[in-house]
Amino acid sequence: MPAPYIEHVNLTVRSPERTAQLLADLFDWHIRWEGPARDNGRTIHVGDERTYLAVYSPPEAPEDAIFGKGQPLNHVGILVDDLDDVERRVLAAGLVPFAHADYDPGRRFYFLDHDGTEFEIVSYA
Repeated sequence: MPAPYIEHVNLTVRSPERTAQLLADLFDWHIRWEGPARDNGRTIHVGDERTYLAVYSPPEAPEDAIFGKGQPLNHVGILVDDLDDVERRVLAAGLVPFAHADYDPGRRFYFLDHDGTEFEIVSYA
């Protein structure tokens, strides 16, 4: 049996289309599937051939209160080869990178997406 790995993470967002497009633009991912989801919502799976993020929205726009940091998700970590290129893409999307750090064994920064979900972008290259 191959080693276990995270196949997907499901995030509630205000607009699955906007979030899926952002993730595709930042990481060169593609839409793997999209369609109806539980409770009459909508989901888009965006990622690569192995893993993806499922971005879900219920039929009515979620309330701002559910998007508070750390409730319960702290951040989503994405490993990239070229940290500087992804940071340029984050800036081009109108988002603000923060908490840059070099640490053993790599470099990282964070950003908040349109819904306030925190992403950590890390490179070991």
